[in-house]
Amino acid sequence: MEAAPAMSLLALPFPTIDPVLIEIGPFALRWYALAYIVGIFLGWWYAKRLVSNQRLWGPAGSPMKPADIDDFVVWCTLGIILGGRIGYVLFYDLPRFQENPLEIFALWQGGMSFHGGFLGTTLAMILFARLRKIPVWSLIDVIAPSVTFGLFLGRIANFVNGELFGRFSDAPWAFVFPFGGTEPRHPSQLYEAGLEGIGLFVLCRILTHRYLKLRTPGFVAGAFTAGYGVSRTFVEFFREPDIQIGYLAGGLTMGMLLSVPMIIAGIILMVWASRRRPVAPTAARRGGESPVE
Repeated sequence: MEAAPAMSLLALPFPTIDPVLIEIGPFALRWYALAYIVGIFLGWWYAKRLVSNQRLWGPAGSPMKPADIDDFVVWCTLGIILGGRIGYVLFYDLPRFQENPLEIFALWQGGMSFHGGFLGTTLAMILFARLRKIPVWSLIDVIAPSVTFGLFLGRIANFVNGELFGRFSDAPWAFVFPFGGTEPRHPSQLYEAGLEGIGLFVLCRILTHRYLKLRTPGFVAGAFTAGYGVSRTFVEFFREPDIQIGYLAGGLTMGMLLSVPMIIAGIILMVWASRRRPVAPTAARRGGESPVE
């Protein structure tokens, strides 16, 4: 059991922010829901920019059209929500949901897993790409950096809700969270927002715009996957484990356990993509819009 440090005189009080942004009668819009909505729209917008920028794809052009991204938004949303919820149920709190199955549908009470959402969105991309005859890895390469907007906003919403806070800390930037006792804790949600949101976006931006890795299908997807795994594993050293799970064997957490395979898979995917000969898309699948930076 982790021992609490002496109360730091420099600990920051948690800002008073109502988790509910707008409430009209029975309708309530929460910051967490808004983060998902805005994150999906920003990702949609950015994915269309990547598809429309022919310079990033080379002479062969983009293997998909902006209209394909428009149609994929619904698939992506379902993959995020269903995968995220099912992942949370299976990975983090299965006994509770076995006792109360109807709570699985109570999404407004919170409980989403990134790793589950990752798997759900990946399945949606594979099915959609095969249906539209789009190269699967090219679609994943476009969606991967677009996900970073939702990751950033989602972690900020976690901070606003005062949930998923960090371990005890005497750092001057530690916060006393309303549901974390009287001791200051790491704002691990902000660490994750910086690494998983901003950090991964910058990494993917450099790979797509400077090194033109969209021309190497699968490489950006691999970098994102490995990058998330590394970022999440690092933050887990500062994040308080879920109370219903705690620490696993060797001091590991469930977040670490689920992230290690992502690191391995991402590295393998980057190596495989680098050695693979790119397949030129057919003219029928190329985007027809002018380049956009």
